[in-house]
Amino acid sequence: MNTSENLFPHDHYVNAERRKEIIDQKPVLIWLSGLSGSGKSTIANELEKKLYENGYLSYLLDGDNIRIGLNKDLGFTDDDRKENIRRISEVSRLMLDAGLIVITAFISPFEEERELAKSLVKEENYFLVHVHCSVEKCEERDVKGLYKKARAGEIKNFTGIDSPYEIPNEPNLIVDTENETVKESVDKIFLAIADKIK
Repeated sequence: MNTSENLFPHDHYVNAERRKEIIDQKPVLIWLSGLSGSGKSTIANELEKKLYENGYLSYLLDGDNIRIGLNKDLGFTDDDRKENIRRISEVSRLMLDAGLIVITAFISPFEEERELAKSLVKEENYFLVHVHCSVEKCEERDVKGLYKKARAGEIKNFTGIDSPYEIPNEPNLIVDTENETVKESVDKIFLAIADKIK
């Protein structure tokens, strides 16, 4: 039996529109997608700092932090990766409803899951940033030593090595971390979302 047939969401008096009036900003989900080592977390952290310095209320959901807590029961199979992104999308939707600007930094390798995130929060609230960096450059950086472990067979289903990364078809923005500084990438994103958050 499908129990969802017996669930009835409540309409609350304090809704997204009323929260917008108090916070005086428009919520948006800024979804950073790219390979491990591409610079997603660094950019996300600096972007949140810039938003804070400009008086915006935001929240950063980072891949490693989420997997240590909310999604610690998930592995790295394709199905687990999909469930990881589904849960993050649902959490993001709730945070948008609270009026926050949400920044996510996840590899999110599959187009299907990124499209799911967009559909859950609605297209007008979704801003996809492809953090572009070649596998070779990411592996050269290997800040966490993960590529080395993947090459040695110690990590299975590692994106870019033995699991695919589907480059976003139509991202809202591309930042190229091989040729841009962190500041240049952050400024580029901030400028691109300026009209969406005012």
